[in-house]
Amino acid sequence: MSEYVVELKNVTKRFPGVVALKDMSIQIRPGEIHGLIGENGAGKSTLIKVLTGVYIPEEGEIYVSGERKHFRNPVQARSSGIACVYQELNIVPQLSVVDNIFIGRALKKPSGLLDYRTMHEQARSALAELGHEEIDTRIQCGKLGIGLQQMVEIAKAVSLDAKLIIMDEPTSSLGKQEVEQLMKTVRRLKEKGIAILFVSHKLEELFELCERVTVMRDGAHILTDDVKNMTRDTLIQAMVGRTLDNLFPKVYGTKGECFLKVEHLKEAGVLHDVSFEAYGGQILGVAGLVGAGRTETMRAIFGADVLDSGKIYVKGREVHIRQPKDAIREGLAFLTEDRKGQGLVLSQPVQTNLILASMRLFRSGPFLRRAQIRDNSERRVHSLRIKTPTIDEVVAQLSGGNQQKVVIGKWINTEADVYIFDEPTRGIDVGAKIEVYNVMNDLVRQGKCVIMVSSEMPEILAMSDRVLVMRGGRVMAVIDRDSEHFNQEDIMKAAWGGSLQ
Repeated sequence: MSEYVVELKNVTKRFPGVVALKDMSIQIRPGEIHGLIGENGAGKSTLIKVLTGVYIPEEGEIYVSGERKHFRNPVQARSSGIACVYQELNIVPQLSVVDNIFIGRALKKPSGLLDYRTMHEQARSALAELGHEEIDTRIQCGKLGIGLQQMVEIAKAVSLDAKLIIMDEPTSSLGKQEVEQLMKTVRRLKEKGIAILFVSHKLEELFELCERVTVMRDGAHILTDDVKNMTRDTLIQAMVGRTLDNLFPKVYGTKGECFLKVEHLKEAGVLHDVSFEAYGGQILGVAGLVGAGRTETMRAIFGADVLDSGKIYVKGREVHIRQPKDAIREGLAFLTEDRKGQGLVLSQPVQTNLILASMRLFRSGPFLRRAQIRDNSERRVHSLRIKTPTIDEVVAQLSGGNQQKVVIGKWINTEADVYIFDEPTRGIDVGAKIEVYNVMNDLVRQGKCVIMVSSEMPEILAMSDRVLVMRGGRVMAVIDRDSEHFNQEDIMKAAWGGSLQ
């Protein structure tokens, strides 16, 4: 009997122009929560797809409970007891909970009709094992919150009698309470002897949950060790191959003119009399709890949502922004929180995505200047250190951090004056975060105005020159960096509705 429930030995996977996995090995024990970490582009996603049968490696071996396997498709991997809960949930919102749990493997009666009675029983049993008896298996999944949708995905894996459940960045879209519930669920699965491969960029989660952690870099295995033998610094150094002396490389610019001023913005049921100013040469951090109205404010300013009333001024001049193209014309850029759904055209190549917001600058009459586009794209890829085989690579094939850099490059190409970054470092690794901060620093040095919406308090405190605190669609406080209130306690007090007087 093997010591490991799943074992990869010396796996290599190649794509045109890149070796995604190089002689990669990993061993996972039954009932173990095993962390997997690495920079964006380190090969984690490729490893997951090899384990789940999406990719077939050119070299190496896969063993499940000591038995060698040759996965040719995801169905074979699932039948061997390997399941995955992806960062982008594979939920069909229009279908019921039970239909999502049994999608592609519905149970049938001898008559050939679907056996919904048995499926409901098994679905309720799987959810009960996770401590979620309250979820109605008949309800449409789209009516559930993200946290409960994730539980449906995990229940699907449990109902498969999975030996290994891979969780790919499972907390990236969850609030604090949902994260705590997920942690309980993961520990409950461990108690049942199910192995968990926990993929996360959040080091605190790895230290809290995992017994062992495997570090990948450039498609290769760097180390596997017990968490108790590791520190945050040694883990980061193993991951990026260098020491990171300053996780938040703040640059202080010279405060310039007021680039953006909004007065009394109102949107029924969403925004209530929002007013603030943002200046050139500074980063305005926007803090608040989930539902505070931060993203909604930025969408309204950018013309993605319709305001009922209020005024917007850019460099002292009142502007009328009714749709995003008006905002772009007025010198605003908006890096959205949802890079895949709203920031990129995933089926298009890197160079196309880089000019999506600035096509007019690369046009001669009705024709695009292809040579200029290629030259610009090559320079952006180099300056932003985007890891891609070529500028013709389809964006969907890039890692999350490199996709984020493409979105940033798209907006830098517009040569805007005001850059709105909504959760710019969500779901990307430590090294990529520093590169995003350095992009912000470069913009500040150029005298540009940067607005950074973030749920990460260390990020807000480290990178902001001023902080705008919101709650329930209202501005609760504006705090300068040199204020006595520029600290986590007072910012959170304002976010909960408390007064700083």
